[in-house]
Amino acid sequence: MKKVLGIGVVGIIGIMLAYYAFVYFVTYSEGTRSGELIKISHKGVIVKTWEGEISQGISGAQIFTFSVLDKDQEVIDKLQEYQGQYVKLDYVERYATFFWLGDTKYFITKVTKEKSPHFRN
Repeated sequence: MKKVLGIGVVGIIGIMLAYYAFVYFVTYSEGTRSGELIKISHKGVIVKTWEGEISQGISGAQIFTFSVLDKDQEVIDKLQEYQGQYVKLDYVERYATFFWLGDTKYFITKVTKEKSPHFRN
């Protein structure tokens, strides 16, 4: 009986580890989005995550929300520096997420400052 119980517990832990590895390492899509960076914040009650938003339209009607992993400190620093400016974001979309990774399925991997197409200089 103990052997069966032990095998069951090891099997459940194995399935949970496989699910976590799938969610963390397998991406659904990759891409880029551009817009005005309107928000970057470090929020959460138990676990704090980096969350942000860009406006992709003139009226701000189309908002793209995203998360940034804590290990991507260079991306976080650039997002804080470019607050309120037009940026291009490279992202990966995951199938799902965990509360300690972020609120969204979109995770930013690179950020670059761009010229706004709305203003001609």
